[in-house]
Amino acid sequence: MKSIPILQRFFASDFFYHYRRSTTAIVSSLMILFVILVAIAGPFLTPQNPYALSNLFLADAFKPPAWLDGGELRFLLGTDQQGRDILSAIVYGSRVSLFIGIAGVFFAATFGILIGLVAGYIGGKVESIIMRIADIQLSFPSMLIALFLMTTFGRSITNILITLTLIGWVRYARVVRGETLSVRKKEYIEASRVIGYSDLYIMVKQVLPNVLNSVIVLSTIQIGTFILLEATLSFLGLGVPPTRPTLGMLCSEGFSVLYSGLWWVSFFPGLYIVFIVFAINLFGDFLRDQLNPRLK
Repeated sequence: MKSIPILQRFFASDFFYHYRRSTTAIVSSLMILFVILVAIAGPFLTPQNPYALSNLFLADAFKPPAWLDGGELRFLLGTDQQGRDILSAIVYGSRVSLFIGIAGVFFAATFGILIGLVAGYIGGKVESIIMRIADIQLSFPSMLIALFLMTTFGRSITNILITLTLIGWVRYARVVRGETLSVRKKEYIEASRVIGYSDLYIMVKQVLPNVLNSVIVLSTIQIGTFILLEATLSFLGLGVPPTRPTLGMLCSEGFSVLYSGLWWVSFFPGLYIVFIVFAINLFGDFLRDQLNPRLK
């Protein structure tokens, strides 16, 4: 029963008022919903499991899309060098790419929020040390750090999530630290200290809710960034193992035959990456405009 008042407050909120009047927000959210539905339900609708060896036949290799000469309707977007249906491979690959993007943001945000809260609330030498570490890390390109870590740790989903966490925590820490510095000077924070609340309670219950808007905006945009970063690593052969394919790996496999005129092998997976990242960034821009009080 409590969910009804919550929904009523949401539909009556200023956020929803602007959302239903924003074509950009509606279109981008529909695009994201499509991507999620494809990742969840797509494998039940695709003509084959592209990574089950029993479904692959070399006689079906390099068939063009169905609308070109030599194409077949059962392979709508064509096949690759193993006779694997490109459409099915995109659907299965998008599931892994989305999981890595979302999970990577979750771990990076969790770690970054914790570090940022501690740095902003405690201050002093602790803040200085944490921020200097963050500054040093930001002086290196993210891709260079990712290449070093993946080369060191090896290819696996766990290792790539660790890599994304170590790369992404800095931005969250800086944002949360800045917000915490301004919030901790508020009168209700001082009152909580006088009452006797612990620092942990104040950080979690009173400071954290005030910085979540900025974290939500950053997280939304960061999902697209992590998907692109994972795709780049997989393209270079340093991403997830071949047994857990992603969209980046599909692009990498198609690149080797791109100049042979077999453009569809890498084109369609790359196009779907663009579609996903564009939709996420578009919705992230709307969230930034609505949730960032400095832009109002």
